[in-house]
Amino acid sequence: MDVIEKTIRDVAMKQPVNLQSKTHHTALDGLFRYADFLNFGQVHIKFDHATGLKAIVAVHNLKRGPAIGGCRLVQYPTTDAGFEDAIRLGYMMSVKAAISNLNHGGGKAVILKPKVIKDRKAFFETFGDFVNELGGRYITAVDSGTSSEDMDIIQTRTPFVTCTTASGVGGDPSPQTAFGVRRGIEASVKFKLGRDNLDGVHVAIQGAGHVGYYLAKELHARGARLTMCDINQNVLQRCVDEFGANTCLPDAIYDVEAEVFAPCALGSILNLNTIKRLRVPIVAGSANNQLAHQHHGVLLHERGILYAPDFLINAGGLIYVAAAYDHANIQKAKEHVGDIYYTVTDVFEQAQKENRATNEVAEKMALERLR
Repeated sequence: MDVIEKTIRDVAMKQPVNLQSKTHHTALDGLFRYADFLNFGQVHIKFDHATGLKAIVAVHNLKRGPAIGGCRLVQYPTTDAGFEDAIRLGYMMSVKAAISNLNHGGGKAVILKPKVIKDRKAFFETFGDFVNELGGRYITAVDSGTSSEDMDIIQTRTPFVTCTTASGVGGDPSPQTAFGVRRGIEASVKFKLGRDNLDGVHVAIQGAGHVGYYLAKELHARGARLTMCDINQNVLQRCVDEFGANTCLPDAIYDVEAEVFAPCALGSILNLNTIKRLRVPIVAGSANNQLAHQHHGVLLHERGILYAPDFLINAGGLIYVAAAYDHANIQKAKEHVGDIYYTVTDVFEQAQKENRATNEVAEKMALERLR
């Protein structure tokens, strides 16, 4: 049992909480230090015994407008891990919104998924009440484990929600995310290889799920050659049948000789070991937090591998759902997603001028906009 979970239990049982204990101090202090390092604003917590809801809303920054970000319903190994994920992703949404010039700050909701949700309607009604209590500081949306139907339930309790079935976005922003990633790949191929199109360009895609599938569809339509992997053989076979993709074992994707490696699954996959194995001149994909550590962006730079920063290239879904919430023109929102091409190019040019890692340059640009 992790420290935060134990503290919750002790309070519930009216047991005294030992705030002086070494383990208690270390875990909570670590989370506070992490939030402080990311210059965090607010973290809100909601418990509801009747429904089993345990939710965290991390609001990183409100300087550009109300925070917007998805609500994920995930089973975490510990409560500490859920808190850390909320903080990390809230920060990422801030820099993603800022680099995309959205009139929004960044936030994220994490719901600790119980083993059984007895009444899903009541569960999300309670979460909707929680969002409403925040008074518009945070706007929620679909993320891992939630759906547009869940957003419909939330909307019965608060107006601060998007991705409902009536929003015009639908429950899956993956097609727009994939469109933005494709535009980022086009910019990368132009900048690094001097090629004006993707015809014959070999792309190794890690993950054939929602975004991976739609990215494969985008690339295949433009003549790219695909090698893909996924632990789910059904979604992988779909890409073989529809796009003629070659396949490899999940761990072998790092060794594929191609023009582009596109991580579209788990985060933290670019580390000392995998970067050494890469046989590509470009890394550009949709996965969040691809770098195991920020310094690994420098390692890519030193190896001469062009890296399209994840929070920039995968911002298409956020741009689209923000436009729907703001009642903006959806067609113009799609054009905004397409403009990822130009923002990526600007980052590459600035990084080349300064001889710096692209992730450092992109993050600096975003943080300047937040100030």
